[in-house]
Amino acid sequence: MARRHLSAAALAVAAVVMSPTSAQASPPGTKDVTAVLFEWKFVSVARECTNTLGPAGYGYVQVSPPAEHIQGPQWWTSYQPVSYKIAGRLGDRAAFRNMVNTCHAAGVKVVVDTVINHMSAGDGTGTGGSSYTKYDYPGLYSSYDFDDCTSRIGNYQDRWNVQHCELVGLADLDTGENYVRGAIAGYMNDLLSLGVDGFRIDAAKHMDAADLANIKSRLSNPSVYWKQEAIFGAGEAVQPTEYTGNGDVQEFRYGYDLKRVFNSENLAYLKNYGEGWGHMNSSVAGVFVDNHDTERNGSTLSYKDGANYTLANVFMLAWPYGAPDIHSGYEFTDHDAGPPNGGQANACWQDGWKCQHNWPEIKSMVGFRNATRGEPVTNWWDNGGDAIAFGRGGKGFVAINHESGSLTRTYQTSLPAGAYCDVQNNTTVTVNSSGQFTAALGSNTALAIHVGKPRC
Repeated sequence: MARRHLSAAALAVAAVVMSPTSAQASPPGTKDVTAVLFEWKFVSVARECTNTLGPAGYGYVQVSPPAEHIQGPQWWTSYQPVSYKIAGRLGDRAAFRNMVNTCHAAGVKVVVDTVINHMSAGDGTGTGGSSYTKYDYPGLYSSYDFDDCTSRIGNYQDRWNVQHCELVGLADLDTGENYVRGAIAGYMNDLLSLGVDGFRIDAAKHMDAADLANIKSRLSNPSVYWKQEAIFGAGEAVQPTEYTGNGDVQEFRYGYDLKRVFNSENLAYLKNYGEGWGHMNSSVAGVFVDNHDTERNGSTLSYKDGANYTLANVFMLAWPYGAPDIHSGYEFTDHDAGPPNGGQANACWQDGWKCQHNWPEIKSMVGFRNATRGEPVTNWWDNGGDAIAFGRGGKGFVAINHESGSLTRTYQTSLPAGAYCDVQNNTTVTVNSSGQFTAALGSNTALAIHVGKPRC
C-alpha cells in the first residue's frame, strides 16, 4: 500500500483505532423521503425546494457531486473529481451556499452525493481551471496517495481486488492513509460548514468500512446522516451489511425485486416485503425504485416503464421499510448523455426533465408517508394476483390495482369514520363507522387516503 513518509508521531496518530460513531438509522426527523435531483444545477434545486419539495413534505433533497471534475458533457464527468473545490458544472460555491440556505428555509435538508473513493482516469484541466494528471492533483494528491494496484477491478470474489484496484480505470485513493483520510474529511467538513445535512457515499463498497469509519470520525459532526452505496452481489467478498455500523446502506435488491414483481410476478407476494425477502434491516436501509445507474443499466424499473414504475413508487412510499429516495432525472436514449441545458431545469416536463418527484401520483404519497410514519401494516388484502390493499394503523390506507381490468370492492380499514381525500385521484372517499369503504379502481391505478387530508 502506497504511503507518504510520516514522522513517528504522525504514524502513532494514524495507528489509533477510530471507533465508529453511532449510526443514524434513516434520515433524522419526521420526514424521511429524499428527492434525488440528478444533475440539476444548484440554482434550479433551490427553486424546486421552495416551489415543490417543501410544500409536498419532502424531508431531503440529494444533489449531484459538487466538486470540480473533468470536463465533458457526459453525466459521469461529475463522478471524476479533480479537486475538492465547489466548481463543477452544476454551480459554484455561492450558488451551492444559496441552494442550501434556500432549501433549509423551505424545510428541506440537503444530502450531497460525495465521490471520495477515486479521482479521475486521465489528464487535463478541470471545470474550475485546475490542471491534473491521473495520479497527480497539485495541492491535493500525488502518486503516493493512490493504491499500488493500478489495474482495473476484475474479481469481485477477492476483497483486496475490489478495494485496492481501480473502478472502471479511475485512480483509486489509498483511504487507509492518514493524509488521504484527512483530505477527504476536509472536503466533507467544508460542505458541513455550508450547512449540508448528510452525505451519500459513492462507491462505498470499494473502500474498507473501517476507513470510512475513520473519515467519519474526523467530521465536525460525526453523527451526520450517512448513506452508503454498497451494491449487493451474491457470493461477493464485500457485503453491504459490513457498512451498517457507519450509517445507512443502499439496498439495491429492493429495486431489483420490485422490477421483477411489477413486471412478471404477483403484487400479492409483497405482503412481507423487506426483511422477509432477505433485505437488510429496515432501520439501516436506503431504498429506491431506480437511481441514475440502474435506470441506465436496466436492472430496475425506470420512467420508461410507465404505470409499473409509477405504481412501484406509490408502493415504496406507502410501505414502511427503509428510507426512500425518489429519483428525478431526465429523458435519455444515449447512456452517457449529460443533463439538458447543462443542468439548468427551467420547468418540469420541459427540455427532457422528467421530474418524477413532481408526478402527482408520487408527490401525493410523500404526505401519506409522513402522516403514517411509525404505523404498522394492518388490514392486508390481496386477490392472490396483482391487486393489493393495506392500512398503516389508524392513519392511512392504500390500494393498488395492477390487474388488466378494473376492480370494485369493499375494503376494511382501521381508520376513523369520516370523509377522506383519495390523494391519487383527488376524489372523496367515505369510511363508515365499521371502518369500511367501497371503491372502484381502474387498471393500473391506486387509491390512498390518510388522516390529515379529509378533503381534496
